[in-house]
Amino acid sequence: MATLDPTSVKRRSPLKQRHITNHALFKEFGGNLLVGHYGNNESIQEEHSQAQILAICDLSTLPRLGFKGPGAPSWLETQKLKIPTLPNTAECQHAGSLVAKLSDQEVLILSDIFALSNDVATLSDKAEIDHHNYDKQTYILPRGDSHCWLAVTGTKASEMFSKICGVDLRTHKFARGEIAQTSIAKTNAVVIRNDLGGTPGFYILSDISGVEFLWDCLLDAMHEYGGYPIGFSALQRLIKSS
Repeated sequence: MATLDPTSVKRRSPLKQRHITNHALFKEFGGNLLVGHYGNNESIQEEHSQAQILAICDLSTLPRLGFKGPGAPSWLETQKLKIPTLPNTAECQHAGSLVAKLSDQEVLILSDIFALSNDVATLSDKAEIDHHNYDKQTYILPRGDSHCWLAVTGTKASEMFSKICGVDLRTHKFARGEIAQTSIAKTNAVVIRNDLGGTPGFYILSDISGVEFLWDCLLDAMHEYGGYPIGFSALQRLIKSS
């Protein structure tokens, strides 16, 4: 995969300039441009090790999509997705994508970590076809435009969150697949526990207009634990090495 210029693509992260300042190398994964790693190639293994302790990664250019309405869960089931029974829980799909049920009438679909699943694109196309079928009572939410997507990983993540989040995110209290709709550093956010291999992982989705503030607050909270930004390649390695 070739290293690419993030200014050459239409969809780019609001954090682009911060990544460039931090000497990021951008690469294409599944048609999406993300930070592969920072610095030189020697940092790849270092980032993989850091991801197991405490790190943050920007996934905001990966596909994601929401659906809302009385008929949303049942319509998504007709698309051969496994929908969680209870609100505020998430289910991994066969193709690797993640389906998060935020309420009885709202569902969020996130791409897999390898950006290979076509679930988001397929659902978007099918929703456009069914849009005028009002019996479905299902409405599409373009979460790729409205919400940022960050990943925080590592054994120190829960302890770090205790400084800026009122919800107890310790791994023995906040199980894999659980969702908290809460505030992080006074910013409304959705937190999804989604481990990567054997490493604790937390997806954070929040208003994309405030992602720079949220990113800086998370980095500040990580400082005492030695946490820092990593690229997408490190997250993939967590799964491959498990």
